[in-house]
Amino acid sequence: MESVVVLYPSPGMGHLVSMVELGKLILKHHPSFSIIIFIVTPPYNTGSTAPYIARVSSSTPSITFHHLPTIPLPLNSFSSPNHETLTFELLRLNNHNVHQALVSISNNSTVSALIIDFFCTSALSVANELSIPCYYFFTSGANCLACFAHLHTIHQNTSKSFKELNTHIHIPGLPPIPASDMAKPILDRTDKAYEFFLDMSFHLPKSAGIIVNTFEVLEARALKAISDGLCVPQSPTPPIFCIGPLIAADDRLGGDMPECLTWLDSQPKGSVLFLCFGSLGVFSAEQLKEIAIGLERSGQRFLWVVRSPPNEDQSKRFLAPPDPDLDLLLPDGFLDLTKERGLVVKSWAPQVAVLNHESVGGFVTHCGWNSLLEAVCAGVPMVAWPLYAEQRFNKVILVEEMKLALPMEELEDGFVKASEIEKRARQLMESEEGKSIRNQIMVMKEAAEAAMNDGGSSRVALMKLVQSWK
Repeated sequence: MESVVVLYPSPGMGHLVSMVELGKLILKHHPSFSIIIFIVTPPYNTGSTAPYIARVSSSTPSITFHHLPTIPLPLNSFSSPNHETLTFELLRLNNHNVHQALVSISNNSTVSALIIDFFCTSALSVANELSIPCYYFFTSGANCLACFAHLHTIHQNTSKSFKELNTHIHIPGLPPIPASDMAKPILDRTDKAYEFFLDMSFHLPKSAGIIVNTFEVLEARALKAISDGLCVPQSPTPPIFCIGPLIAADDRLGGDMPECLTWLDSQPKGSVLFLCFGSLGVFSAEQLKEIAIGLERSGQRFLWVVRSPPNEDQSKRFLAPPDPDLDLLLPDGFLDLTKERGLVVKSWAPQVAVLNHESVGGFVTHCGWNSLLEAVCAGVPMVAWPLYAEQRFNKVILVEEMKLALPMEELEDGFVKASEIEKRARQLMESEEGKSIRNQIMVMKEAAEAAMNDGGSSRVALMKLVQSWK
């Protein structure tokens, strides 16, 4: 019987792409396995994944996508302010479908492992029931893993929510984290999302192992703390496998060269500041105008991906936004004033290709983990401007621990003024501090390449992972 590895990502482009890249990595070095990826179709917008799935299916036939039946969410699920609550709830309700699918696959194949996203914690019990080894694939970094692994211990030692604590949180292997910068969904311990994350923290050590999309040199201190058992003092820590950095190529490029890449060809080397904020990163109209003013005053060359502001109608908050009307959203005359040194792109740009273009010398990012790794692999220094999920936490790590980014400082209400945008743009592109970050990121770029080469730490970790299935 053939050996199958089943991957179970949570819905949403970022998590799916990371899981597909893991599947490709396994097949590249261990082609005797087949990969089946479970797809959950949520009843809310996470970006369209269908075209991407179709492209992967045609380019990598050894990866099969298995669509689980669609499940309607109870209306009360939409009451939490955090979309993470919806994700956990949807995946919990899917357990029956996961069970049936695994039983069906087991009739013709040997399921060597089930690899789950951390949102899919509820499937751990299904795997145990069917005696299938279950591994977590943690799609954020090892610092974030240390934080979530330690959450259960923090919970037992305080009765207050993080949002009520005006202090720093001390987690083994990490710099002190301001309580307000902990991951957004766990700030309020009365929220259902917090309950789900706490449950995940409790179950992490009960898995057969944790695979992390990182490499050892990038997060050495956090990895040592986890492996030494400091983050989960009450039970044994399973093996950690750092198999990254996994970077997805921009497979949407097709035959025609996007305008932004042609434009970059005409710019001086290392001169362009790239601003892009992930598949769910949106700003208010007021904030977009402020960014424009800051960019104009900075005098820097820039490539800026603009999305439409969020929909004010709460019933439409999970629908895909339309393309932005730039004339309406940006200050009068901005596009004309900056046309010699700037380009504004609507909704999407091929981020990996842009970051790897020699004209790009800086990156203003929302601190999503995939984007962070892409910048490291391209050797592009960053300005950290977090928006949602665990991004404020990532900002602290990027700035304080890794020294790979400058912080974008915001006002109490989260608004960032044009003067701050102007200051950080100049600082990154022109100052000694920017140069120091650039040097540090080049060191990490080389370390990332070494980790993925023959005999490198990430290749060795992958081999150990696969051996554990045999």
